[in-house]
Amino acid sequence: MSTICNICPRNCNVDRSINTGYCKEGNEIKVARASLHKWEEPCISHTNGSGTIFFSGCNMRCVYCQNYPISQGKVGKIISVEKLADIFFNLKSQGAHNINMVTPTHFTTQIKQALDIAKSKGMDLPVVWNTSGYETVSTIKSLKDYVDIYLTDFKYMSEETSKKYSNCPDYPMVAKKALSEMVSQTGSPQLDENGVMKKGVIVRHLLLPGFLEESKQVLKYLKTEFGEKIIISIMSQFTPTDNLKNYPEINRKVTKYEYDKLVEYAESIGIEKAYIQQGSAASESFIPDFDCSGI
Repeated sequence: MSTICNICPRNCNVDRSINTGYCKEGNEIKVARASLHKWEEPCISHTNGSGTIFFSGCNMRCVYCQNYPISQGKVGKIISVEKLADIFFNLKSQGAHNINMVTPTHFTTQIKQALDIAKSKGMDLPVVWNTSGYETVSTIKSLKDYVDIYLTDFKYMSEETSKKYSNCPDYPMVAKKALSEMVSQTGSPQLDENGVMKKGVIVRHLLLPGFLEESKQVLKYLKTEFGEKIIISIMSQFTPTDNLKNYPEINRKVTKYEYDKLVEYAESIGIEKAYIQQGSAASESFIPDFDCSGI
């Protein structure tokens, strides 16, 4: 197996057995937390919680990331593929409704190996790919027999915004292609009789302070291109961090006015399958302790 990594659109072309790519991670899996998480969308967390595994490192590293201790690769514990498979079963034993891979892209190969092991031993929970949306089509295609639910971001429509806050001006083009493959792969959302999602795509969009018009563009695109084939999650939980001192224009919370206007716009263009958040969503309750618990 080649160790040269081009698994994501960064195309680092580095040997991660001896170096790290943009994600700041080598070939060994590093995880910062594994636990039941009750703050995902209701059809994902439901009553017991989603079996979330937070992977260290990230191929985006957005300047406003609320999980920056792990996205910058500073926190986490190295584990084996076999240990990751064991974690899946541990989460299942706790009552998890699914296995939720958070920021998994740079460990795609290793995660598939762990899923092969787990499935051979009877793992039958839906697998959630919780991603920034900055994925290659080839990587998403490789997940066809592994992933049941894509919980993906669609962050930007503007190359300028993408470059400024995530250092990836190609994000809109890349995310559109990746999302099309996700929807093609899973089909329309499927929920069981209890409202727990079993298959499909949820697209998250986080409203940035001062970027209401761009957010409207995102929602318009999602509605026009995918209609009822996806569930949209309109998020207001932007959380200012210490990292934003050089970005004063977004160094604040989203106002109620901004968010209400975005929700009104979604309704006006006929978006029906959507989750919205209450004003308390910007609280730190969404940010777990990355203390390597559950690993």
